[in-house]
Amino acid sequence: MIRAFYKKYILQFKRPAGTSRGVLKTKETFFVILQEGGRMGIGECGLLRGLSADDRPDYEEKLSWACQNIALGLPALYQELMEFPSIQIGLETAFRSLEATSPFQLFPSAFSEGKESIPINGLIWMGDEQFMKEQIADRIAKGFSCIKMKIGAIDFDAELQLLKSIRNEFSASEIELRVDANGAFSPNDALEKLKVLSELQLHSIEQPIKQGQWKEMARLCEETPLPIALDEELIGIFSESKREELLRTIQPQYIILKPSFIGGFRGSDHWISLADTMNMGWWITSALESNVGLNAISQYTFTKNSKLPQGLGTGSLYTNNIPSPLEVKNGALLYRPNGGWDISQIT
Repeated sequence: MIRAFYKKYILQFKRPAGTSRGVLKTKETFFVILQEGGRMGIGECGLLRGLSADDRPDYEEKLSWACQNIALGLPALYQELMEFPSIQIGLETAFRSLEATSPFQLFPSAFSEGKESIPINGLIWMGDEQFMKEQIADRIAKGFSCIKMKIGAIDFDAELQLLKSIRNEFSASEIELRVDANGAFSPNDALEKLKVLSELQLHSIEQPIKQGQWKEMARLCEETPLPIALDEELIGIFSESKREELLRTIQPQYIILKPSFIGGFRGSDHWISLADTMNMGWWITSALESNVGLNAISQYTFTKNSKLPQGLGTGSLYTNNIPSPLEVKNGALLYRPNGGWDISQIT
C-alpha cells in the first residue's frame, strides 16, 4: 500500500531575480513523497505564483486530495488534475521515482549515467544596465555559446546596445543570442522592434506580445524577420484539441515547453508531437524548480534528442537548493552519478 504526503518548501534566491512579474526573493514549491514498504519516491510540484495556471486558492486542498487518493493510481489522478499541471508533474515524477532502481534515476540514459551532457543557454536576468553587463561577461567567461537575455525591463534602446555589444565582439556562429520579451511589446510596435532586433542576427524572440492575442500573434509570426517562440501562450491550454487549434492558428516558428506549466511529461509529449507534425521547432525550459524538479525535467529532456540548447540552467539560483549531482560546466548541464543527493531537509 502506498502512503503519500506533501511538504511545502521555500527556496531562497542568492540575489533577487528580476522578472517581468517583479523581483523574486523567494520561491515556494511543494514536494510529493510516496512510501511503499522500504521504498520511497519523490516529485516536485513546481508552482510559480503569478504565472502558473494552477496558482489558485484551492491549490493545497487539491494537492492534499491527491495524496489522500493516491490509491487511484497515476492515470486517474492525472486526468482528475487536468487544471493543475504542476501537481501532474509532481505525481508523474514521484511514481516514476518510486518504481526506479534509484529514486533519482528517472529516465535512464547516457545523461543520467554521466556520460553525456545537455547544452543549455546562459540566462541574463533583468536588472539595470550594469548588472546585465556583468552577467553577460560572466556567462561568456563560463563557456556558454548560447545566451538568453530577458528584455523589457529597461529602455529598449539600452537593451539594444547591450545586444550590440555582444554581437560586435562575437559573431552569430560564435555566440547564439536569444531574447525573451515576456509579452513586453505592444501589438502596434512589435513588428518594428522585431525588424531592429533581427539586424543583430538573433536566434529567436520569446513571446513578443502578451499571450491570448492569437490573431495579432499569428500576424507577427507570418510577417516577422526574426523567428518567434511561444512561451506563456501555452499556459492554461489544457485540452488536446485546443493545443492543436492554438498552433494551427498562430503558426509559430518555435514553442517553448515548461513541463511544470503544461501538464508534465505527458503534456510535453503531446506538444512535441504537434510541433513535429507542423514542422515547428521546440526546446524545453525549467521554471525555477529546485534540483529535484530540475533533475526530472533534465533527464526527460535528454531522451527527446533535441539538438538545440535547452533552458535548464536554474539550479544555482538558491542558497538552500537540494544538494544534487547536477552541475553546469562549459555551458552544459551534467549529472554526476557518484555525486550525492541530500533530501534530509524535505523528508
